[in-house]
Amino acid sequence: MLRCKGMVDLPQPRAGRDERERRWLTLTRDTLPHLARSRDWPVVADHCFQRILLDHACGGRWYDHISRRPAYAHAPDAVLDAAIALGEAVANDAADLHALNAQSLRWRGKKPR
Repeated sequence: MLRCKGMVDLPQPRAGRDERERRWLTLTRDTLPHLARSRDWPVVADHCFQRILLDHACGGRWYDHISRRPAYAHAPDAVLDAAIALGEAVANDAADLHALNAQSLRWRGKKPR
């Protein structure tokens, strides 16, 4: 904690967290939805990409592992890093979004389309 005389304790910023969150938001709100327009992907909305990537980073439904919302802001660094890496793999055609989405839906008890 940073201590200032006569002031309340201020939390120290977490190194690199702001950059992680910027990368996450750019990836899921801009990059992946933009790429979805020209690819045969099962989802196009930002929240769908976020669901799929966070589920896989957590190994199940993200909300069973991250109790507060927005999930990306409360996810441990390692989880957010894994979700970003997976999203980048999807963007680079190194991961199968169809399979990732199907598994995410199965974790929710839904039938993949």
